[in-house]
Amino acid sequence: MPALPPTPSTRRASAPPSCAETLATLRQELASVRPANCPALPFDLPEIDGQLADAGLDSSGLHEVAAATASLNDDAAATLFLAGVAGRFATHPNSTMLWAVTAFDLYAPGLEQVGLNPGKVLYGQGRKDAEVLAMAEDALRDGSLACVVAEVKAADMTATRRLQLAASDGQTPMLLYRRHRSREGCPLRTPSSAMTRWRIGCLASERLPWPGVGRARWQVELVRQRNGNPFTLELEACDAEGRLALPASAADRAAAQERAASHAA
Repeated sequence: MPALPPTPSTRRASAPPSCAETLATLRQELASVRPANCPALPFDLPEIDGQLADAGLDSSGLHEVAAATASLNDDAAATLFLAGVAGRFATHPNSTMLWAVTAFDLYAPGLEQVGLNPGKVLYGQGRKDAEVLAMAEDALRDGSLACVVAEVKAADMTATRRLQLAASDGQTPMLLYRRHRSREGCPLRTPSSAMTRWRIGCLASERLPWPGVGRARWQVELVRQRNGNPFTLELEACDAEGRLALPASAADRAAAQERAASHAA
């Protein structure tokens, strides 16, 4: 006997899933195909990880960073943010990473203060951006490094696509620092194949009740991410282990909200 056509009530029962349900299903499928040896690197800060599509930084992808302005303060903040992330990618005792530049102006003690051991860093210098990008691509495809960092002033869509493919092939994270050009706008205005794009700027540190300098504060802005939304947070700068933190006042508010929610439940 041929099957009867579905009744109206049957059609209502099998209504298509909502957009939120579809998105959740797709994210679960994407997480299931991630290589077991390439997990995402979490920031271990729920305020960030909870808003990232991968709950961290894809360790086989391209991630871009730029300073909020061309000032030396913001440039230093962006560099230290990069160093803190790179140091956390290179936590294994025998790990090594590459930092490629056109002008060598890194300060090793400053990198060490945010968790990047200078003894783990191989430095490469090119005469122009194209050489730095080629050096980074070769290092990514080798697959033996914990992380690759490159500093450039220009990288078009083709260059970033090549870096993303090389990072995926070598299962190595790529951190691209887009330096400001003189008399031009934010470097992140140009299109890119990056998984995430970050903008870092300095904020005033909290006033201390005694003479001294408080822990530096940054405005950390995720300008764009694949499969997720942008966001902006005010955070305390990387510590000696490369970890960011909520300012004390914000952390107290978050704890108070959690306590209130638990009591209400």
